[in-house]
Formats: sequence, C-alpha cells, structure tokens
Amino acid sequence: MPVRSLSSSVLKWPTKSEVTRAVTNWLHQLSRTGRIVRGGYFGSYARGDAGVGSDIDIVVTVTGDELAFEKRSVTFDTTHLPVPADLLVYTEEERADLATADSRFARVLRDETVWIV
Repeated sequence: MPVRSLSSSVLKWPTKSEVTRAVTNWLHQLSRTGRIVRGGYFGSYARGDAGVGSDIDIVVTVTGDELAFEKRSVTFDTTHLPVPADLLVYTEEERADLATADSRFARVLRDETVWIV
C-alpha cells in the first residue's frame, strides 16, 4: 500500500518493479506450498501502463477447489502486497475452458498474462 513518510504528508506509491517483485515472491511461495499450479499477473502492470492508484490483477490456477469461484480468492492472503490486488482463482478445468473461449476477457488473459509459475 502507499507509504507515508514520517517527515512528510506526501504518499509514495510503489514502483512497478517493487510491485512485480512482491507478486513474484508471493506466487513462488504459494507454488512451493502446493497451493497453486500456475500463477501470473495481467492488466496494467503486465501492459506497462500502471500508474498511481493502479491495483495488480493476479490469476492463479489450483488443482481443484470445492468453493464457488466467487469465494476462492478470499482464502488467499494478499494483504502484504504493496498495492491492492484483484485475484482470480480458477481450477485447472476452468482455465482449460477459458483458454479455448473466444470472449474478450479470455483473449486478454491469453495475450497479456505474465506467467511467473
């Protein structure tokens, strides 16, 4: 999250490299626990046009999950990331279906995602 200097009222937004490094480390930690099989980021940070106030869009694939799609992301802790995160959690089957879909969102995921793990 933005950090306020102790001697100033100015907020400093994290740089792109700070954000992507934090997301990379987070995804590597998750992959070592076996919690995810694939993970990356897309959107403004992947395109290179993120600015002050941008969140990071993260997509992960899990082997299987009994929770509904809408509830899966709350089981992941993104609070230590330096900016707000929008996390999408798909099962392998859902990601396979999305990979062959012809929707605009499916094309964005295919074309923009920077895969880390």
